[in-house]
Amino acid sequence: MKIALPSQPYSYVTENSQECSEDTAYVLTAQNAKYLDDAKNHNAHSIVNVEDIAQLFGIGRIKIIGITGTNGKTTTASAIYSFLLDLGYKTAMQGTRGFFMNDEIVEDKSLTTPSVLNTYRHIYQSVVAGCEYFIMEVSSHAIVQKRIEGIPFELRILTNITQDHLDYHKDIEEYTRVKNSFFKDQGKKLINRDEPRADFNFKNAYTYSVESPSTYKIMAYSLNDGLSGIIQHFGKMEPFKAELHGFFNLYNIVAAIGAVHLVTDKKISEVCDVVDNFAGVSGRMERVSDEPTVIVDFAHTPDGMQQVLNALKEKELLVVFGAGGDRDKSKRSMMGRVAAGLAKKIYVTSDNPRYEDPDAIISDILEGIEDRDNVYINPNRKEAIAKALEDQEDEEIVLVLGKGDEAYQLIYDQRLPFDDREVVRELLK
Repeated sequence: MKIALPSQPYSYVTENSQECSEDTAYVLTAQNAKYLDDAKNHNAHSIVNVEDIAQLFGIGRIKIIGITGTNGKTTTASAIYSFLLDLGYKTAMQGTRGFFMNDEIVEDKSLTTPSVLNTYRHIYQSVVAGCEYFIMEVSSHAIVQKRIEGIPFELRILTNITQDHLDYHKDIEEYTRVKNSFFKDQGKKLINRDEPRADFNFKNAYTYSVESPSTYKIMAYSLNDGLSGIIQHFGKMEPFKAELHGFFNLYNIVAAIGAVHLVTDKKISEVCDVVDNFAGVSGRMERVSDEPTVIVDFAHTPDGMQQVLNALKEKELLVVFGAGGDRDKSKRSMMGRVAAGLAKKIYVTSDNPRYEDPDAIISDILEGIEDRDNVYINPNRKEAIAKALEDQEDEEIVLVLGKGDEAYQLIYDQRLPFDDREVVRELLK
C-alpha cells in the first residue's frame, strides 16, 4: 500500500519494494530489509527508516495503549475503548476486530497487529480525527517481527500468558520470553499480578489482580447475572457492574478500569460508573439463542476453553469445537482433555483446517479424551453443530467454541463463508 505524504521530497511511502518508483520512498523495517535491493531496482526515490517518518504520521501527538497476552486482549482493548468514549474522549482502536474511531468502524478485521506502516497510517487517521487515545492489540508475532517499531506507548498491558502459537515459537519458554520482552523498558505498564509467568521491569509498573496484592485489586465479586464487584485502589473502594459473564472477564474489566484511570485525569469512581455501559465483544461469550441456550465464543486455546467452560460449570454443557490447522499441534490433546473434564457431551469437528487433513486434527484432539462414550465426531462443522442442537435437552447449554465472530472457514486455500452464529440461527429455524 502506497501512502501519500505531503510536503516531502517524495510523494509517497511504501513498505512494498515492488511499489517503489521515482516518487515513492521505501520505508525500511525489520520485516522488509531483505527486499532492499529490489526496492532500489524499482527506482525507489529514497530509502527511509521507519523511525524517521514517525513524526510525519502524528506519532507523539496521541497517547498509545498496547495490550498483549494470550487471552483477553480483544475484550480488554474494547472495554478501554468503550470507557474512554463514555468519559468523553475521542478514541481509536486497532486489533482483531478491525480499526475503529469514535464509535465507528473504519476497516474490517485484519491481523491482530498490522504491519508497521499500516499501524502508522491508522495512528495518522486517528490524529486527524482529533483522537486523544489509540488502543492497539499487540501479538507475539508482532513483537518478534518488530511490527511495533518506533511506537512510543503511553501504557503497556499484560493480560496473561498461557500456551498458544507454539507452531511459531519453539516452546512455551520462548513464547513467555517474547511476551515479557514487551515490558522490559522503563515505560508505564499494567501487569496481571496473578500471572505467575509475568516478568517485567518494576520501574513505572502498576498491577491488577483478583487474588494477589496489587495496585487495582478486586476485593469482592459476584458472577450472578453478569459481573459485579468492588475494586480497591490505595485504600479506596469502588463498586462496578458489567453485563459480562465468566470469572476470566473480571481480569479484563479490572485491567480496563486500571488502564483508563492511569492514562486520564478521571477519578476511579468516574471510571467505574461507565463500566456497565460496556456490553462485551461480538463472538466472546455471545448468547446466540435463549431457547435453547446457545453460546458462541472465540476460545481456541486450552486455557481459553477452560476459562469459558468454568464460567458455565454449574450447567450441563454440550461443547462443539475443533482446532486450527497448520498451527500449534501440541495444544490439541490438551483442548480435548479440558473438554472431557468439563463437558457432558463433546462434538469434535473442524475449525479452520487450512492445509491439514481435518481427520488428522481430530485424531490429535481425541488423544486427550480417554472416555469417548459421549463424543460425537464429524469434520463437517455445520453437521456437528446441528447434532449438538438436536441432542440438547432441558437446561443444557450448547457451547460452540473456536471461531467466535469469524465469518469464514479456511479450508485449503479457500475462504468459505461460515459464521457459527448464523449457522446456529439458520439451524434453529
